[in-house]
Amino acid sequence: MRASALSILLVILSIGSLQAETIYRWVDKEGVVHLTDQYEKIPVADREKVKKETFEDSSTAAVPARVEPSEKRDEGGVTNPLSQNEAYWRDRARPWKEKLAEAKEAYENANKKYMERSEQLSQRKFGSRTQYKMDIMEMEKLNGERKKYEAQMNEANDSLKRISREAEEANANPEWVR
Repeated sequence: MRASALSILLVILSIGSLQAETIYRWVDKEGVVHLTDQYEKIPVADREKVKKETFEDSSTAAVPARVEPSEKRDEGGVTNPLSQNEAYWRDRARPWKEKLAEAKEAYENANKKYMERSEQLSQRKFGSRTQYKMDIMEMEKLNGERKKYEAQMNEANDSLKRISREAEEANANPEWVR
């Protein structure tokens, strides 16, 4: 009798373990990672951030362990949960700073050419209709270059502002991004 009861229990447990298991994972506003297998336990405000993980065979699948936020210290020695170190934030900002510097230099060169050509044209008293059209086309080309580099500068500035906001949200030292 005990052997058959034990056999039945083992069959029930093995059937249960062959079913797929769903784990819901999300990060709250403090940066703490949460895991649950019950959707109802997820706060309504965090449900849009949930990532659903399904494990086909829960007896062999490794259920992810609770992930604690890393704690790093800023230059003042203050511990900031989930903040990255200085190198991380500087690496995030560096390519955009380089793009901004390149775009500024290119814009200044294009603007200088535009202004020089504009000055030359303003001093010209005579010219053919064809020459006038060619001058207009050249000015439009130079102005297009200026606009292109201006757009690149705006993109780099916007990206640097976004990274700066992310650093502030992570309680990182804002000087690391500037």
